Amino acid sequence: MTKLIKRGDIIDVKITGIQPYGAFALLPDSSTGLIHISEISDKFVKSIASYVHINDIVKVKVIDFDHSSNHAKLSLKAVDNRFRRKDKKLVYKNPRKPIVETPKGFSPLAQAMEEWLKQGVMEEN
Repeated sequence: MTKLIKRGDIIDVKITGIQPYGAFALLPDSSTGLIHISEISDKFVKSIASYVHINDIVKVKVIDFDHSSNHAKLSLKAVDNRFRRKDKKLVYKNPRKPIVETPKGFSPLAQAMEEWLKQGVMEEN
């Protein structure tokens, strides 16, 4: 008896077809599934064939399973860290000086704002 496939399961599937929008797969219980291009990798995917090939056996996570049609939505990136985007650390090559409030503070800006608003009203009239 085959195990009932459900959302959240991690399973091995066989890639049976590749289209520009995703890869089709055969599940262990002979149902079908699709790994949508957005579930291949967090990185930009120009060609799905650069990640998987027909007849490859890959480990995927079941995102959803429709028992009436025996079709699964699958994710490759959810189980394979090679396809996850790595968090980039921000490194400043030229550290800037911190923002320091001037002795006058923001009062010059407040004074200028009043004049700018007057000019804007005059331009609209």
